[in-house]
Amino acid sequence: MQCPASPLLAPDADFSETGSVNDSKHWTVPKWPFLLGDALLLAAAFFFVQHAPHPIDRWEIVTASACVALGALLGALPFILDYRAIVKVIEAGALGSIAEKIQNLEQLAAQISSATNEWLNVQTQAEKISNGAKEIADHMAGEVRDFTEFMRKMNDSEKAALRLEIEKLRRGEGEWLQVLVRILDHVFVLHAAAARSGQPRLEEQISNFQNACRDAARRIGLAPFTAEPDEPFNAERHQIVDGEGKPSADTVVAETAAPGFTFQGRLLRPALVRLRQANPPEENPAAEATAPEPAAVPPPEDENSEEQLPLGSPD
Repeated sequence: MQCPASPLLAPDADFSETGSVNDSKHWTVPKWPFLLGDALLLAAAFFFVQHAPHPIDRWEIVTASACVALGALLGALPFILDYRAIVKVIEAGALGSIAEKIQNLEQLAAQISSATNEWLNVQTQAEKISNGAKEIADHMAGEVRDFTEFMRKMNDSEKAALRLEIEKLRRGEGEWLQVLVRILDHVFVLHAAAARSGQPRLEEQISNFQNACRDAARRIGLAPFTAEPDEPFNAERHQIVDGEGKPSADTVVAETAAPGFTFQGRLLRPALVRLRQANPPEENPAAEATAPEPAAVPPPEDENSEEQLPLGSPD
């Protein structure tokens, strides 16, 4: 939208300032006529003041002031006209741009409608994807539950199998401990018989054999022990042969009838001992000499015999 040229604003095409009135940058008013008039008015005011009789009369002062004021107004007038012209050009350009924007509103509305439809399509696709993801998550959760249940059953079955294996191993451990203890009991009885035989060489050989058997048993944690003579009776580590009654406080160990055993630091069986009084009364030496020497308790012949020595649990 263009603003028509005004003769007041562009009096002549020869002025370089108004060569293109359609261009807002060159829309200016020629200033030299206004400046010339301003200079003439100021010169007239100076002339009146200079040639007026002194003291200056009131009419000369009013005339000179009017010339100065009119010259100042005439000097400012071209700039005021330039400002007004530029404002009108800016307003005309703004109106043109507004008209162009109004023309583009329909196209913008169509684009907004298209974008709205696209967003609706995107929302529909997003809902479908969300529903699909939810179904997948539910399916995965079901698979996880089934897998967890399967692993729990497998774990329970493995635990049951391991528990059964452990029970078998413990039962086997108890059986071979029974066998090994019986062998060591036989060796102990054999050593006691050799000691009573009165043959030092035989006793030495049997003693070496017993020590070798005990060293082999210690390699797996089975350690035999015996009670020393005159050792105080300890109910935790000693057991009376007959097993009847509670011994008095002044009784001591007379001899070991069968060794005790510990397995990996735990008491497996206490030692079988015979007791006597710590200060026995004096007896007839002849009767003591003729009294038979007590023998070690022999191991039972039958494996299932009730006379078998007690064997504690290795646990």
